[in-house]
Amino acid sequence: MIEILDIFLQLSEQAGYTGIIFLMAIESSFIPFPSEAIIPPAAYLASQGQMNVYLIIIFGTLGSLIGAVVNYFLAFYLGRTIIYRIAGHKMSKCLLINCKKVEKAENFFLKYGGISTLLGRLVPVVRQLISLPAGFAKMKFLKFAILTSLGSSVWVSILAFLGYFFGANQNTFSQYYKQIILFIVIIILLILAIWTLRYFRKKNKNKTI
Repeated sequence: MIEILDIFLQLSEQAGYTGIIFLMAIESSFIPFPSEAIIPPAAYLASQGQMNVYLIIIFGTLGSLIGAVVNYFLAFYLGRTIIYRIAGHKMSKCLLINCKKVEKAENFFLKYGGISTLLGRLVPVVRQLISLPAGFAKMKFLKFAILTSLGSSVWVSILAFLGYFFGANQNTFSQYYKQIILFIVIIILLILAIWTLRYFRKKNKNKTI
């Protein structure tokens, strides 16, 4: 684990802020590249005085937005049928993408509407593909960009805080990295569940009035 962490630290150090934008754009598009391998190591370096954590958050969010915009316009112009055909192609399996994952993202969008482009950035699997159904529905681009940026900034900030907080102790960071990421994801999902429950309760009350 420590050896893998060292690789990520070296990657972040060599890539710099431009690399963060590029890698986060990849993470937010079709190509699977975990943001957990990008932001926390960079924030770790920030805790050592080698980078700036605020710039990491800014450029990380920007990269996420760029990747999401790519997906949005692909879906916007190619349409649902072609995107599903691409997702069902054998080559897409190499990118860990299939029709079921696209369908999951689409169902999430249909269930929660435009706000899903914000919430979806915090949900594993959905995060990478939530821009596609927004493109299918031809959601207004400005609204899409704002909500995507907000959701991305929250996720990037959480990862940056994680890396920065444990930057003072590399052993602790490497030992509990996976557990802490899992804990954060669980907390986010609980928050989303509570928000969803309140949303539908309020919606049902409005219907009964």
